[in-house]
Amino acid sequence: LRSPGAAFSYHSPGAAALRCTAGRGGSSRSRPGRGSSFCGGRTRTGFLRSARTPRGCGSRDGSGGSSSERDTRGSHATAIPAPESPPRTDVTAGVGTPHPRHGTAMAARRALHFVFKVGDRPRTARFYRELLGMSVSGGHEEFEEGCKASCNGPYDGKWSKTMVGYGPEDNHFVAELTYNYGIGEYRLGNDFLGITLVSSQAVSNAKKMGWPLKEVTTGVFETEAPGGYKFYLEDKEKLKQDPVLKVTLGVSNLQKSLNYWSGLLGMEIYEKDEEKQRALLGYADNQCKLELKAVGGAVDHGTAFGRIAFSCAKEELPNIEALMKKENQKILTPLVSLDTPGKATVQVIILADPDGHEICFVGDEAFRDLSKVDPNGDKLLDDAMAADKSDKWFAEHKMKKISA
Repeated sequence: LRSPGAAFSYHSPGAAALRCTAGRGGSSRSRPGRGSSFCGGRTRTGFLRSARTPRGCGSRDGSGGSSSERDTRGSHATAIPAPESPPRTDVTAGVGTPHPRHGTAMAARRALHFVFKVGDRPRTARFYRELLGMSVSGGHEEFEEGCKASCNGPYDGKWSKTMVGYGPEDNHFVAELTYNYGIGEYRLGNDFLGITLVSSQAVSNAKKMGWPLKEVTTGVFETEAPGGYKFYLEDKEKLKQDPVLKVTLGVSNLQKSLNYWSGLLGMEIYEKDEEKQRALLGYADNQCKLELKAVGGAVDHGTAFGRIAFSCAKEELPNIEALMKKENQKILTPLVSLDTPGKATVQVIILADPDGHEICFVGDEAFRDLSKVDPNGDKLLDDAMAADKSDKWFAEHKMKKISA
């Protein structure tokens, strides 16, 4: 089926396969003026991945296993050999104490962003910009095929990426919004439990907009972004530094998760509450923290599963990979160099913790070049939404976008 003018095409050979491609051919790299990312590649003319099965068929149960669960497609990816002698692993350090094995190297690591899959791009943009008061500081990009690093999930086809936050990613934790044109909604699990931020203006905006808002504790309000993602807004003046305080993820076994995030990845444990089965971790006092909270059972990632990203010195990346192999931990995408024409080549590795939470580590130096503020970001997003005819196309063909 093809819409008039070939603005959007859709083909479904079966319930388990999806192809959504833009009518325009050409490179799948970002279009002129879209900035750059490490999701480049070539345009595909057919679907290659199941719409419901992650690339590489790696299980999401968090069990140990093969160190390579996903491929890295395309000629722009170059595998990087690991060092011969991986660093030694130890048990988790005490609360408030950096792990002795990691030393000062961990201080150079930065919390970057969390990746969300969104089905309703206009409402999502309104939530982040008008309610939370963020802007598209990191730019907006459109792609014709799935990302080699699976940024848009296990889907091949037309998609977009929008980086929104309160400031540049150099010193702010931001949200990466990925929109797959042929998918209308995703099923939530109990893996992502919320983002907490400080902004009395956001609370005021929500009330003025009539957006559902519930006070869960004194001065803290719960609301939801389109798709059901929870946000907790502290009704205080926005901090001079990054207002985003923490990302909360569900875990099945708190101590096992602490052994991974602190013992292997070197995060400092700032707080630990055995009674409430929660812990707060981070790489620095002035960065967004990671909160782990036991969910009382297995972690369900649904189809809306996201990814948290950190940067580190590129020299650390081979050591991270070697350590994960030595400890028989899951590596979803082995360490790889990804080229972006006209920009720095970045090195990335994608891991999974014991519960299957996806974790990206990227070389800091090159990523700073890729994540520069784009003053045209908001306009690029607005233009892309205005040009998006996918909803109209599905309506004309008496079809609905699929629920992943």
